Amino acid sequence: MIAIYKSISESDSSLQPLENIEAGSWINIVAPSDQELLLISKRTGVPLDFLRAPLDDEETSRIDIEGNNILVIVDIPFTEMEDNSLTYDTYPLGIIHTEKEIITVCLKNSKILTDFTEGKIKSFFTFKRSRFILQILSRIATYYLLYLRQIDKKSLMIEKRLHKSMKNKELIQLLSLEKSLVYFSTSLKSNEITLEKMLKLDIMQKYIEDKDVLEDVIIENKQAIEMANIYSNILSGTMDAFASVISNNLNIVMKLLASVTIVMAIPNMVSGLFGMNVSGVPFSENPNGFMFVVGIVITLCIVVTFILNKKDMF
Repeated sequence: MIAIYKSISESDSSLQPLENIEAGSWINIVAPSDQELLLISKRTGVPLDFLRAPLDDEETSRIDIEGNNILVIVDIPFTEMEDNSLTYDTYPLGIIHTEKEIITVCLKNSKILTDFTEGKIKSFFTFKRSRFILQILSRIATYYLLYLRQIDKKSLMIEKRLHKSMKNKELIQLLSLEKSLVYFSTSLKSNEITLEKMLKLDIMQKYIEDKDVLEDVIIENKQAIEMANIYSNILSGTMDAFASVISNNLNIVMKLLASVTIVMAIPNMVSGLFGMNVSGVPFSENPNGFMFVVGIVITLCIVVTFILNKKDMF
């Protein structure tokens, strides 16, 4: 899918959809076909390798320069639904700075870019290409921090359910969150190297305060790295602790069932002894013999229950 936008004017940052590519426009490419990539390459002069690189979901964050074209690839966060549960992952986003246009390429439609198309970003102009790149990077850092807080809150909710759980469902959910944190941490560290390299590019400091904006993005990215590491360490320790909790919960249930089995075995033993078809069985000639036997059984059950309770078996 190819969408082309252009800011109306310097005083109006509203986006105007275009049918054809114009100078100062933004070309947003999402999951394109080979024909669409060839078309964009011919009309903009951008090498096909630049357009195809972000479509590899294993592509690492980097900067590549060829002629007047600058390719910046960064990993961006995504949320997906899997088994009725929200999961987190990262995918590469390619940002190509050309002489006349700015091009973004991604495998999936991202909230980061839809925020620009929906007018949620202030002072955004498609013809200010270097500033646009910095605004995208700032938005990426913001979403990383947002999703990290969501992961932390979600892990706390799962922990509360784990206190009484004897199943693996909650542990599997925590494992999924820990895997997401590993993806985030790896992507953020890779992005950090790319951001540091961008500080050395003159094109990234074309407008006033661009360097300050880039430095703010680097600071937010480092903050996200620290948060991801902290949450990952906490989650790892929590999983180990609650694995033992689940085992202890199961042991408590087994202990209770064993105690109940012991108490319930007493009536069976007594009834088996008094039910033998032989002479000399106590109380066999007594008309109140059955009541005596029942009394004995109840007394034994009470005594055994008291002893087991003293030993904290219930």
